[in-house]
Amino acid sequence: MFNLYSAFIQRFALAAVMMLAPLMAQAQTQSPEEVVRDNVESFMSQLDGKKAYYADNLDELKALVDESLDDVADFRYIGASVMGSYFRNATPEQRSRFADVFRQTLIDTYTRGLVTFDYNELRVLNQQRGQRYEDQASVDMEVVANNGQVYPVSYSLRLSDGEWRVVNVIVNGINLGLTFRNQFDQAMRDNNRDYDAVIRGWAPEIGVDELEQGGDA
Repeated sequence: MFNLYSAFIQRFALAAVMMLAPLMAQAQTQSPEEVVRDNVESFMSQLDGKKAYYADNLDELKALVDESLDDVADFRYIGASVMGSYFRNATPEQRSRFADVFRQTLIDTYTRGLVTFDYNELRVLNQQRGQRYEDQASVDMEVVANNGQVYPVSYSLRLSDGEWRVVNVIVNGINLGLTFRNQFDQAMRDNNRDYDAVIRGWAPEIGVDELEQGGDA
């Protein structure tokens, strides 16, 4: 049982570290790049030297993650995007419930990943792509593992009510938003389009091997 549990945690660890750290931004008056860059330095300083402590006190780390995500991630928008074409036929209550469930699964995943994945450095690239639209932006960074492997990460941000909020992440060429949307679609097919059953059983899956191999997003 322990081995199965450990394998489950490792399955998500890489994705969690890649997705989490830059999501804790506070200063929304900054540019998207400044928001991410400042946050990487600020949030990682809170974790520096405390990995072992948080490994034994996951609830504290989970609370920190929860509070931080609340300020920057647009979970309503993300939830609607993941539900895709099924969103329009869902009831308001189901939409809200899925957004909450989706948020909680990510918080749990990120928390575990922060204390299990061995990374050496998180760095925002000095050269960023220009914005094509005033209300949309991408910020590119890299995660350097202890073995020297470099994983590119790209955050998609959306300007909403004057605030930049993260709405998607591409890890090593794999579009996580699209991956989760495909998983939701498959879950709906497997459950005969029973929204409640899909929401109750929602468990997004991104394997470490899949992320290491990368994709073409």
